[in-house]
Amino acid sequence: MARALRLLSRTVVRLRPLPVQGPTRGFSASVQEPFHVCVVGSGPAGFYTADRMLKGHEGAQVDIIDRLPTPFGLVRSGVAPDHPETKIVVNQFSRVAANGRCSFFGNVTLGRDVSLSELRETYHAVVLAYGAESDRSLGIPGEDLKGIHSAREFVWWYNGHPDMCDLSPDLKNTQSAVVLGQGNVALDVARILLRCKTELATTDIADYALDALCGSTIRKVYLVGRRGPVQAACTAKELREILGLKNVRVCIKEADLATSPADEEEMRSSRIQRRVYELLSKAASAHRDNSCNDQKELHFVFFRRPTRFTPSENGSTVGAVELEKTALKVDEVTRKQVAVGTGEFEDLKCGLVLKSIGYKSLPVQGLPFDKIRGVVPNLRGRVMSSESETATVETGLYVVGWLKRGPTGIVATNLHCAEETVASILEDDRKGVLRAPSDSKKHGRTGLVEILEQKNVHFVPFSGWEKIDSKEKMAGQLRNKPREKITTWDGLQKAANE
Repeated sequence: MARALRLLSRTVVRLRPLPVQGPTRGFSASVQEPFHVCVVGSGPAGFYTADRMLKGHEGAQVDIIDRLPTPFGLVRSGVAPDHPETKIVVNQFSRVAANGRCSFFGNVTLGRDVSLSELRETYHAVVLAYGAESDRSLGIPGEDLKGIHSAREFVWWYNGHPDMCDLSPDLKNTQSAVVLGQGNVALDVARILLRCKTELATTDIADYALDALCGSTIRKVYLVGRRGPVQAACTAKELREILGLKNVRVCIKEADLATSPADEEEMRSSRIQRRVYELLSKAASAHRDNSCNDQKELHFVFFRRPTRFTPSENGSTVGAVELEKTALKVDEVTRKQVAVGTGEFEDLKCGLVLKSIGYKSLPVQGLPFDKIRGVVPNLRGRVMSSESETATVETGLYVVGWLKRGPTGIVATNLHCAEETVASILEDDRKGVLRAPSDSKKHGRTGLVEILEQKNVHFVPFSGWEKIDSKEKMAGQLRNKPREKITTWDGLQKAANE
């Protein structure tokens, strides 16, 4: 354990710690009496939580654990490679990790290397921020055919996530790909399939993904949505970008752009929806008479929902998606327009399907979990034993990010979410809920290191990530890229230990 603690010490001693802001009004704490906090998950929600915790409590010692050897979560594995401006936030997160009261434990899996109960026994507060690492299912026939992937898998693949480096989606044996969904992630994967490969070559896209995309035969991408253009779930910024791709013709049926009084009311109530509709309408007009044989095509398919996947001639690979035409109906309870089936069906031929229908969080042993909503029951970040009226607070256990509110929002959304959860933690500590006078079990960082050493778990400290980071950037310089990502578990662990 002494060696492990020295390793952590070397991680932070040579780095300048952040200036510590004063504690929250009405709160006092002694630096001699550490307040031990563990954050599980090192994505934006986790790092924003650590940042606010360090600034809001002068006695806080925060340890961030992550199952990957690399920090930053979806900023590294979810943000598209052609969106480098979004990744700048890692500079802020790196400054948080440099704080002498913060440590990073990579390559540590909750539930395998350390249990939730062990963490709760070791820390005054445990904050779960591990996000959503699974996918929602459509539950329709043929969903297990080859050539059907979730958008998350495809995104992790082209971003070099070690879990998906062997995905190998077949991009060579079809001209058509169907993306189910019209949110920002759906637009991301469609854009990567259609974007000029020389533009992608200067990003941090995984090298194997770039090679596969350069050999792709896909010429048409269909973005399929259950509702209409007014209800498209993307943002205007993302939509504007994909509509402006070079050498890509945008195809939208004129009939789909017709609006109802209910649509007009939605647009009056939402500037975003109105702007998205205007962009789609303008694109439909601009591309109507502008076609060229060597252009790729982006089709927006509205008022359709998938009902089954049918195999190709070989029987094991997807060959088409059966779509049911839909119509909009106002829900009597929510007063929102929902899609209902009309009983009319059509087939859309394709050899690749990417399901962008939502991420799903996973529970761990000992954690209350709402399987229907895919979130942890909570009250302003405090984990509750259930959703019932008689639910009780799980003392010292908190949640933040997608696990708290569901897989919605952008990177910055996690800042407000973290502030709310940290406010709950500080309030509970002020009330004396989290630290009993006789409590001598909360050893925090020292206790975690002892647990990991007893189980022979070789964690990666932040200094190990810095070695990975340096190696990737050096390799990227040789190819005029920001970095050349190391994409395997063994490669990451080897680089961290060099």
